[in-house]
Amino acid sequence: MSFFQPLAQQPADALLALIGMFRSDPRPGKIDLGVGVFRDDEGHTPVMRAVKAAERKLWESQDSKSYLGPEGNVAFARHMARLALGDVELGGRLTGVQTPGGTGALRLGAELIAASRPGVTVWVGTPTWPNHPPILAAAGLKAQTYKHFDPASQTLTFDAVMDALNRAQPGDVALLHGCCHNPTGADFSLEQWRVIADTLSTRGILPFLDLAYQGLGLGMEQDAAGVRMVMDACPEAVLAYSCDKNFGVYRDRVGALFVQTGSAADTDRVASNMLALARANWSMPPDHGGAVIATLMDDPALVADWTLELNNMRDRLLGIRAALAAHGGVLGRVDQQRGMFSLLPLSPDVVKRLREEHAVYMAGSGRINIAGLSVETAGRFAAALNACL
Repeated sequence: MSFFQPLAQQPADALLALIGMFRSDPRPGKIDLGVGVFRDDEGHTPVMRAVKAAERKLWESQDSKSYLGPEGNVAFARHMARLALGDVELGGRLTGVQTPGGTGALRLGAELIAASRPGVTVWVGTPTWPNHPPILAAAGLKAQTYKHFDPASQTLTFDAVMDALNRAQPGDVALLHGCCHNPTGADFSLEQWRVIADTLSTRGILPFLDLAYQGLGLGMEQDAAGVRMVMDACPEAVLAYSCDKNFGVYRDRVGALFVQTGSAADTDRVASNMLALARANWSMPPDHGGAVIATLMDDPALVADWTLELNNMRDRLLGIRAALAAHGGVLGRVDQQRGMFSLLPLSPDVVKRLREEHAVYMAGSGRINIAGLSVETAGRFAAALNACL
């Protein structure tokens, strides 16, 4: 018998299959609302100007490709801590490391939690990013789900969120999206974040925060406000950060994991475990993307240009949301959501008809990537949607 005979065949990734179907479709005017990358009005995912300029600077100045340590680019981690948390420095009660993307940060955070509290329950609102449950399971953590969003009414179910947090036991973990919720776009208000922060602190629940889209919702500061409230209220917290979307460095896999502890002594112990787990997982993170972003953040002119381009990206998303909402129906509330994604109450049959009859490609769940549209194509998508409904 083959050594690998016991392995079960795994299903193909649905979004990857959708990419192949879209590419092979010869129809003009086809619309891709599937894969979660930002696109401009021409449907391209460009390299941001400031990122390209920073790459040139790095190419001219970098004099070695020698290994970094498992902590990665320390300057990068410091910059990302300030972007996410404001006027902070690594050290004291805060430690952080570079990771291979936000996914690497989530996996490292999950393994750190599992190493400290084996078998702990992690409370996860549904729907959530499809990779959250497998990451938790791979780290040996048990997920307890609750309802975050109602697709039919297109509303965030805050009462269900609070009911879950009030049922959680001290020492449990709550996995929360920092902003631009994937896949629903339904974010907590500042007042709701205050209530969540107070509840987590009072009940002794560890926040595990996933901040993957900062700057694409309402703005850099606004998108981080909820995360900062939680970090201020809770003595201990874990924060996974991704640069894929707001710096456009998807394929370079750039992320960071930060842990806030109750004391400096705890920080040293946590940091040693983070480095040991990182060493066992990927040894050292890839340097290029982190070095590029550190170079960018060291240059005020590049930061200003990056901020301008990020603002334009966000304005494009908000403009598309407004154009969609103007058509009413199931699209009527998408302008109250934020970021790249919305989850529409569509059956698999409707999704199939949209693809076959109108060349509109989207996930079977009804999730759409807003960036796959433009203000001009929003009307065509709305018309196709109405025809299928």
